[in-house]
Amino acid sequence: MIRPSNIFSKLLLLGFIWLGSTAVFAQDGKMYPMDAPKEPRAIPLGTGGVANQPAKESWFRQWGDPMARNITTATLTPFLADPKKANGTTIIVAPGGGFMWLSMGNEGWEVAEALAARGINAFVLKYRLQPTADTLEAFEGQMNQRMADAAKAGDKSAPRRPSGDLTNQLQDAEAAYALITSRAKEWNVDVNKIGMMGFSAGARLTMATALQSKKVKLAFISPIYGSLEPVEVPKNAPPMFFALASDDFLFHGDFGVIKSWYDAKIPVEFHLYQNGGHGFGLGNPDRTSNKWFDAFIHWLDVNKFLKP
Repeated sequence: MIRPSNIFSKLLLLGFIWLGSTAVFAQDGKMYPMDAPKEPRAIPLGTGGVANQPAKESWFRQWGDPMARNITTATLTPFLADPKKANGTTIIVAPGGGFMWLSMGNEGWEVAEALAARGINAFVLKYRLQPTADTLEAFEGQMNQRMADAAKAGDKSAPRRPSGDLTNQLQDAEAAYALITSRAKEWNVDVNKIGMMGFSAGARLTMATALQSKKVKLAFISPIYGSLEPVEVPKNAPPMFFALASDDFLFHGDFGVIKSWYDAKIPVEFHLYQNGGHGFGLGNPDRTSNKWFDAFIHWLDVNKFLKP
């Protein structure tokens, strides 16, 4: 189903900074509490907890999608390709949510299932988050403040919003990579073909993992509707596939990170779609951005990542 696209709805969607969701659960985008789903395949990563976090992990639905917040225990959930069609390529999937919650369905499980269907092993990373209010009502108040911050971030005359500390999240990504490589034979993983895909805030974590971690060696990265701010790109940076919609409220016509990759002479593919908004996940009907996943698979194929 299509998410709202008019001006008023986009203002509502400012609360989705660094987040995405697709299915419409309620037209007003209201948050609804839900019981935590069973995650029988989730593997604890043992990276510790979150300081000053008294609240327990809780879940809610918004726009029909399951969201998790106050995550203090990082986990990794495998979605393994059928061994008969597995090609060894493996992707760590990092959902978005402004590091305050995670869009587990739209940007996690659904994406992982789609990758596994193409013969690609996928692992959804449920990484630790910043503490948020204990009650859902108070959390909605925090999101109103996030909306104001997002509006200010869109004003180029305003000071830049602090980037924040990603120590916990980066440790979680490194632990996920270590777990995958340690069980590579069991999971039919080619350790030379491990990539990472992140959405919104997960795209930022993907970028940080590729550029900052000394423990992870990614074969490729795929930031989806992530930040386009310029970065320093080392000579050993991985190839990058980047997709974004031009009507994303976080897009302001900048292409810095693309130029950073280009200037570093590292392979980069960039798709700027006419529409899709922020948080389109695998896509919504009648949006040009719906084709990004097919383009990504083609990119992997051309770059010989899908060759068994």
